[in-house]
Amino acid sequence: MNTKEKIIHTSISLFNENGERAITTNHIASSLGMSPGNLYYHFKNKEDIIRHIFALYRDHLSTHFKPIDKDDDAFSHLTAYLDSLFELMWRFHFFYDNLGDILSRDTDLKQAYIDFQLELLEQVRNVILGLRDKGMIAIDEQDVTELAHTLKLTVSFWTPYIKARRPSGSLAEQDIYYGILKVLALFRAYSTEKSSVQMNQLREKYTALAQQAPAVA
Repeated sequence: MNTKEKIIHTSISLFNENGERAITTNHIASSLGMSPGNLYYHFKNKEDIIRHIFALYRDHLSTHFKPIDKDDDAFSHLTAYLDSLFELMWRFHFFYDNLGDILSRDTDLKQAYIDFQLELLEQVRNVILGLRDKGMIAIDEQDVTELAHTLKLTVSFWTPYIKARRPSGSLAEQDIYYGILKVLALFRAYSTEKSSVQMNQLREKYTALAQQAPAVA
């Protein structure tokens, strides 16, 4: 891991643990045992760091949420989607927590976010259509976009919803698994008789993971 990657990795950890607003470039440099000047050699400011983190977030979604091909196993594909969602929601939860404020401070990032959301909506639509074509779900064409929006909303606002309801404002891995169960519930509402056993297996899997994962005291 090179210095630039270490800065990004440390920034994500600090933002997640303390909230993005509370962390400055001085905090990041101190955590890494480097001078602020050394950090500024790699990044112009905190916004520059966040743009690079957003690029990782975008690449994760672009890489892990590909359409289902005709020869793919739909159940394995859905399982992989949900596992990737867990990683995304846990690794970048600070971004969801303070999204409006982060975007309001950086017009370039906001435009990049808006543009990517349009691409992401189409990606999610293609996932839904792929599951429908494989017989995993039954959904009318006119409802596909609405379900795609609802899935995106659930993922984007689950972690701030949990934090807002908790006096400590803390988040645990257990919370993310319960968020994945909410996503799965949206798919299960459209599940077919053909897929009901597999959908129940997924529900049991993530329920078990949620119960095993560390919880907030």
